[in-house]
Amino acid sequence: MDLLLHLCVVIAIYSIFAMSLNIEVGYTGLFNFGHVAFLGIGAYTSALLSLAGFPFAFCLMVALAAAGLTGLLLSIPALRLQGDYFGIATLGFGEILRLVFQNEVWLTKGPMGLPGIPKPEMLGVRFESLPEYLGLAAVAALLTYLVLGAVTESPFGRALRAVRDDETAAEILGKNAFAFKTRSFVIGSVFAGLAGVLWAHYTSFVSPSDFTLNETIVVLLIVVLGGKGTRPGPVVGAVALIFLQESLRFLRLPPEWTRYLGPLQQMAFGALLVALMVFRPEGLIREKGRK
Repeated sequence: MDLLLHLCVVIAIYSIFAMSLNIEVGYTGLFNFGHVAFLGIGAYTSALLSLAGFPFAFCLMVALAAAGLTGLLLSIPALRLQGDYFGIATLGFGEILRLVFQNEVWLTKGPMGLPGIPKPEMLGVRFESLPEYLGLAAVAALLTYLVLGAVTESPFGRALRAVRDDETAAEILGKNAFAFKTRSFVIGSVFAGLAGVLWAHYTSFVSPSDFTLNETIVVLLIVVLGGKGTRPGPVVGAVALIFLQESLRFLRLPPEWTRYLGPLQQMAFGALLVALMVFRPEGLIREKGRK
């Protein structure tokens, strides 16, 4: 039972993370390969403040603001780059931030990470047990789904899709493509920060190894698998991929083969991504109006 609850908590957190990337990749056409950096900013900001004795609500607000502000500062130079160059710039930012987490030992304790992050407490309720934390993560995922759903169904969301489909035509019609892409990037960064906060307080420990390129690949795969540019796609993708990921962990391999588990997992993800691109590039759920 605890394993099932644990999987549900992880799925809820990854759903938020994937929905935050979907608004950039799926609705705006921004392939952000450094999205894991904002997960790390949210996690480390909240962890450091919590360990310093600040209340969870304050830590959450500061973490979201830090993620959003960093997203804004990065978007100004990065969004002036086109296509592949934008992806490379965000990939580089993600790696730079991971190296900061790893090398600024005075602040982050480096590779040793930050242990003992307290469980969140709000309105006199301490979310300590698995069912309690699942309730918190599920409410956060539902609010993210509703808020981002309202955003993408609004005129702002339609403008994002117009920029994604034909940026030149959108600008001819009076849409400031740079401004819309910046807002989309900041919104995605804030919700990635929320996922990071939930992850840090759930595991009670964060380290640079939690925010590697592998996490970027996983969340990108979740979005593509579920169906980018759709509301339920990231949630469906998170359910499918987290169950696949966790089932691989419980393969009964001989002890001398356990060192192959990590590479085996990455090979399975890579094969799944290739199969998706070949047989169902639109994902499990197809965006309305697209063939």
